[in-house]
Amino acid sequence: MLGRIRGWQRRHWRERSKAERVELQSVVTWHVTTWALYFAWLVFPMAGDLGRSGMARVLGGALMVVGALQCVAANVLTRPALDHYLGRRTVGGRLLTVPWLLLGLALGIVVGLRATGAADPITCRMALGSVLMAFGLVYAMVVPRGAFLLRGAVLAVVCMAGFAASGGGAVDVVLAGGLVAFASAFSLFAARCGAWTLAVLWEAERAREIEARLAVAEERLRFGRDLHDVMGRNLAVIALKSELAVQLARRGRVEAVEQMIEVQRIAQESQREVREVVRGYREADLGVELAGAQGVLTAAGISCEVAGEVGGLPAGVQSALGWVVREATTNVLRHGDAGWCSVAVEVAEGRVVLAVENDGAGAVAGVGGGGSGLAGLRERLAEVGGTLTAGPVGGGVFRLVAEVPLASSAVAAAEGAVA
Repeated sequence: MLGRIRGWQRRHWRERSKAERVELQSVVTWHVTTWALYFAWLVFPMAGDLGRSGMARVLGGALMVVGALQCVAANVLTRPALDHYLGRRTVGGRLLTVPWLLLGLALGIVVGLRATGAADPITCRMALGSVLMAFGLVYAMVVPRGAFLLRGAVLAVVCMAGFAASGGGAVDVVLAGGLVAFASAFSLFAARCGAWTLAVLWEAERAREIEARLAVAEERLRFGRDLHDVMGRNLAVIALKSELAVQLARRGRVEAVEQMIEVQRIAQESQREVREVVRGYREADLGVELAGAQGVLTAAGISCEVAGEVGGLPAGVQSALGWVVREATTNVLRHGDAGWCSVAVEVAEGRVVLAVENDGAGAVAGVGGGGSGLAGLRERLAEVGGTLTAGPVGGGVFRLVAEVPLASSAVAAAEGAVA
């Protein structure tokens, strides 16, 4: 699973599914938020106090360096922490050793700034919030919610004690504790809400894959059940009559010929019934497939428009084009990230043209080149003299076009085979 996730991280944006895009966007947002807080709450306020004294320059510069290292560590650990929350891997305590050390060092410098008066009290409190959230955005995804809140409360007490020992007044101490509480709550909310949303999206993605597999398995079971119902009884009768014919032949009885004739008749009947089963399995009604595609895509949140009339088309043509609609719909749902899809059927100049377009070209394009599904469609269309073209046409649009001649010996032959 982790290898699969790593694989999509290297793909182009348009090749990603919705869940993959949301995850990448969330990770980038966490990275940017860490640095934004670093500059807004630490660098800019601290820069104004660096001219106070040499101590301010030393401690302030050291805090900026440590804060930058915190941001780097947070960016590096965001992905492992998210994988831990989503159950893809386990993050051990050793991985958090460096963030813990950097947090302790940063808090010590902040208390030192407050004790020496090298920085303004407001600047010290803002720096406190910055270093806490750089650590908390990652830590909130690694530990249980209750443990995070408990440790946040302990840290608030420690920070309040540090500010009190550094000579801060009661208001200053209370504000420091409140800022720790705010930083803890903000980190927990920002990290956990985003990670929970991703967990729901990935669960929906897995559910969709399972649903597709179950649909295939159900169809295979139906076909196997129908084939067993058709062949089971007939094969049993053939076996019994063949055995009877053998016994009669050994005795020189002329009835053996009659039994073999009956076996031949049952075998021919079985062959016909098997063709009927296969016909039901292979045939696809174009009108039904168009209505089904529109319903499925609409239910999936994809706007779908169907245009054209299919009445009067030969059965062979409808069957072939029905499979085209079915495969195109499957590709849009499974491989693309489309927002809209249009299906148009047009009869002109002795040919019927089926065109399917959608705006999920990034992911579906890889399927159109040599996918086994489209290769199978080309084989089906070739049986009725048809052709299939598929590929991106610009503007993020993917188009699949199937053309079948109406007055064709291939169509007549296909209909004869079906009948």
